[in-house]
Amino acid sequence: MGLSFDNKVDGSVWLNFDIQPSAHPVSETERTAKLADPGFGRVFTDHMAIVRYDQAKGWYGARVESRANFPLDPATAVLHYAQEIFEGLKAYKRADGGVNLFRPDANARRFRDSADRMAMAQLPEPVFIEAIEQLVRIDRAWIPGGDGSLYLRPFMIASEVFLGVKPSAEYIFAVIASPVGSYFKGGPAPVSIWVSENYTRAAIGGTGSVKCGGNYAASLRAQAEAIAHGCDQVVFLDAIERRYIEELGGMNVFFVFDDGSLSTPPLGTILPGITRDSIIALARQAGRTVREEAYTIEQWRADAASGKLKEAFACGTAAVISPIGTVRSASGDFTINGGVAGEVAMGLRKQLVDIQYGRAEDKHGWIRDVA
Repeated sequence: MGLSFDNKVDGSVWLNFDIQPSAHPVSETERTAKLADPGFGRVFTDHMAIVRYDQAKGWYGARVESRANFPLDPATAVLHYAQEIFEGLKAYKRADGGVNLFRPDANARRFRDSADRMAMAQLPEPVFIEAIEQLVRIDRAWIPGGDGSLYLRPFMIASEVFLGVKPSAEYIFAVIASPVGSYFKGGPAPVSIWVSENYTRAAIGGTGSVKCGGNYAASLRAQAEAIAHGCDQVVFLDAIERRYIEELGGMNVFFVFDDGSLSTPPLGTILPGITRDSIIALARQAGRTVREEAYTIEQWRADAASGKLKEAFACGTAAVISPIGTVRSASGDFTINGGVAGEVAMGLRKQLVDIQYGRAEDKHGWIRDVA
């Protein structure tokens, strides 16, 4: 029999998380072997959290159970109309053996915003956070030590069985977890990026600010083009003038100038990254000016050549901060900071990582201790 944990949704409705431990968990020996070199997104823990939604009943059936396949009818709505959203965050093991979550409330809010834009049922934020915490508690043995972490993937799919273009009346929300090692072997190395001049990621009024699978699917052709040109990542320009920097295929971008200030593209058609927001807060806390403003590819090239631009870096949950060393395009290539990682980027990265692992004081209330 499972254990129930009450979770208050609003003033009157409660969801009970029924905890059903796996009858066949991975052995300690096998788990240890997997954690020795987990890579990224290839190894998964024993359990998953799941909550269902029905238009007539609301949210119900909250539980943690063995990770397993979903049985899906061939007419399940998500397979045809792409009503799907997801999030990404991590759990970190502290030196004292405790576990930290980093800003799960921000992920919960963004998840609700994504659901609203995609005409999906909005999961109450307390349920989102409780699902994550319950999964972390039962699978905490899967959290790697050192620079590793437990990557958490909350997601929601339209599960109603029908053929017709309308919002689904049924949804499945679930959380799965994957132990991951350090994103970089031997330290963060500057990446090369390809400027996409043929493909755009998002337009005003679209879903650029939403974390939905369709955005990433639309970026894959451009990413393949980047790889074909020997680059690690692709950076997209705006859909109207094809001049203004927006974001990479899966990361936000920052620019560091000779006066110590930082600039990053404004929100609207790009994802409101939680790492992005955290970097802005840390930089301003240190007394740096941070501007959220439009920046063209022509200006980027000119500023790199003149020395006005000192650094550029991408940021996101997986890699935290990735310095950008080389920018390539059909119009020519240029290098930033001699192609090496800059002090500002690496300093911000250390600040952020130290907070996440509990090695530095959390002055912003970002850390949630998982008891």
